[in-house]
Amino acid sequence: MKCPNCNKKDSKVVDSRSIHSGISIRRRRECNECKYRYTTYEYILANPVKVVKKSGDREEYDRSKLEKSINIACKKRPIPQEKILQAIHSIEEKISNISNVEIEANRIGEMVMEELREIDKVAFIRFASVYREFKDIGEFQAQIEGLKD
Repeated sequence: MKCPNCNKKDSKVVDSRSIHSGISIRRRRECNECKYRYTTYEYILANPVKVVKKSGDREEYDRSKLEKSINIACKKRPIPQEKILQAIHSIEEKISNISNVEIEANRIGEMVMEELREIDKVAFIRFASVYREFKDIGEFQAQIEGLKD
């Protein structure tokens, strides 16, 4: 595991806890080089799901991509990390309930927007503007109007 502070590979586990009813493990780590502390999560992938992209290409579902896109949308917003992790867990549950083989990327995007709509309207608009590829201010206005309902 690389340290996010200095990129060295040596670290030690300081604390481990079971989360999400025992399906995940949260670990606190400390870099042996710079002593920076950081958190990692481990998840079991029982049946890897393939994501069907817009282009028709298929790739294995990658939790880190989902996490990264949600974190970008939520950047500098007053949203607790635990709330973001709950949203990711909820999306992954929906994915596994829908399919254990393949799911279209646009369905995952819609699930992300549903979760973000509940968590934070600004994060929702940020994600929607990139996901739906807004071309002008009118598309932003229409999306914002839809939030007022």
